[in-house]
Amino acid sequence: MKRYLILLLLTFQGLMAQVQFEARVSKNTLGLNERLRIDFIMNVDGDNFDQPAFEGFKVVAGPSQQISQSWVNGRSSFQKIYSYILQPEKKGTVIIKQAAIEYNGQVYKTAPIKVTVTNAVAQERDPNDPRQQGGGSGNELLQLVAEVSKTTPYVNEPITVVYKLYFNEIGVTGFREIAKPKYNDFWNQNIDVKQLVMEEGSYQGQRCHYVVLKKAILYPQKSGRLTIEPFSLDIGVQLPTNRRDMFGQMIIAEDNKVVTTGARTISVRPLPESGKPEGFTGAVGNFSFKVVPSRTTLKSGEGLDLLVSASGTGNMKLFTLPKPVVPNALEMYDPVHDEKVTTSLSGMSGKISDKYTIIPQYKGKYAIKPMTFSYFDLSTGSYKTITSPEIMVDVLDGPTLAEANPSTAAKNVITKTEQFKYIKSKTTLAAIAKDDFYGSDLYYALLFFPFAIIPIIILVKKKKEAIDSDVTGNRIRMNNKLAKKYLSQAKKQLNNKEAFYIALEKAMHNFLKAKLHIETSEMSKDNIQELLLSRNSNPETVQNFINLTENCEFARYAPASSASIQQDYDKAVLIISELEKQIV
Repeated sequence: MKRYLILLLLTFQGLMAQVQFEARVSKNTLGLNERLRIDFIMNVDGDNFDQPAFEGFKVVAGPSQQISQSWVNGRSSFQKIYSYILQPEKKGTVIIKQAAIEYNGQVYKTAPIKVTVTNAVAQERDPNDPRQQGGGSGNELLQLVAEVSKTTPYVNEPITVVYKLYFNEIGVTGFREIAKPKYNDFWNQNIDVKQLVMEEGSYQGQRCHYVVLKKAILYPQKSGRLTIEPFSLDIGVQLPTNRRDMFGQMIIAEDNKVVTTGARTISVRPLPESGKPEGFTGAVGNFSFKVVPSRTTLKSGEGLDLLVSASGTGNMKLFTLPKPVVPNALEMYDPVHDEKVTTSLSGMSGKISDKYTIIPQYKGKYAIKPMTFSYFDLSTGSYKTITSPEIMVDVLDGPTLAEANPSTAAKNVITKTEQFKYIKSKTTLAAIAKDDFYGSDLYYALLFFPFAIIPIIILVKKKKEAIDSDVTGNRIRMNNKLAKKYLSQAKKQLNNKEAFYIALEKAMHNFLKAKLHIETSEMSKDNIQELLLSRNSNPETVQNFINLTENCEFARYAPASSASIQQDYDKAVLIISELEKQIV
């Protein structure tokens, strides 16, 4: 009996071991612009397949299901596969969580899979790939390019990066950024592109159209090989196919493509050490330098403003101006810095200045030493130095420096008439005895205040109970709140078609619930139309409302441009506003 029991347990264990359920991916490391295939494979016909959430990925296609069964030498084999095509949405390490099935009352799960998503990589066009060529003429072009003005600049020499999207024989319906370029070790500023304008041009000898998407000006801050990280876009496209409709017109296929500029490497040269002036603060470009006093002749108690400025073209915001050196007899305060600089694709230009306030302490003539300003001239590849003239300041009156010397005996002499000079003749006296808090007006006010607010608390409580008991009113207020919430949520999702139409449909349904006091089960087309017309609504407005509601469900699965989405949102706001006025 014991032998049969052991044999039965071994047989049961063997049956359990036969159930296999695993997940396989086409690659464990991929670029941001590449796609990933994942297969969930089982050797039994499991039920209730539960796919993972695919966080960090967008499902491009799937699930597709394949089932195969065969008999070989009297033994059967079975295999079922659920397949998905995924597009990564962010860089980094992404975990694909477990999938699950049920078989014979037990749950089986796959192991989590770790996938590493790197920067977008350059992809060669495959003429046999219909996803790239669309089955058209083979001349389709869709390329994102980062055009760099110079790849071997000096430190703090400006370079420009212009991002252009080249395309030909492909319709572009919209795009979204999935990886913004990063400029590590560069001072950078984006140049606004006010309007996207399609222009004609050429790419690698092929005539095409292009659109300038972004512009940036960069100033490298250190020498060596610096990297401009890729700029990647997810683009909605319309691709021609080899199929034609019943009228002979070519069928256009909707698809999404991810394009990238790839990483760009800039070899930055250091500024030459030979001939570098002492006190050089990093100015690179072409500058003029001035030191201008507001006045040079002063009376006692007056001051002057000393303006130190540099103007021209170059890295205006990335260096410091020299500081003036003045005699001890002149008291100099911290400067007020001012920048009047404009930044364009040619670089920074304008004027920067430091204004010092200087106040003399003693009578006499004082010299402000000449100041030097050095910069590296890109046009000549050499350093240049500008020296300002010496400035003489003439203080006409006031104490002399000799009279202010503390060793002078007269300094310590105090006359009898001045010995009580610093004793105050008037004073402010405060009473020693003060009123106690106990028995004061504030004491009684705080004592009786809690009793005074008891009636107010009772009234507020009754008001709240009345509001809570008003079930219909609360439902109306809640539906109004939900309508406003979903309408605002729809506005935030203008660039996400499916989420936009879901939020818009919910907003319109909650508006009806609030105004017509109906439930979701009563929201049929005929019932809505009858109720709205009975509340004196305009028939045309009612029909527009119903048409837009039906359009929300259709538009979620049909191609739509950003213009049509914005148009539907504006139409919803107008219709709800009109019904708000009409419903009585």
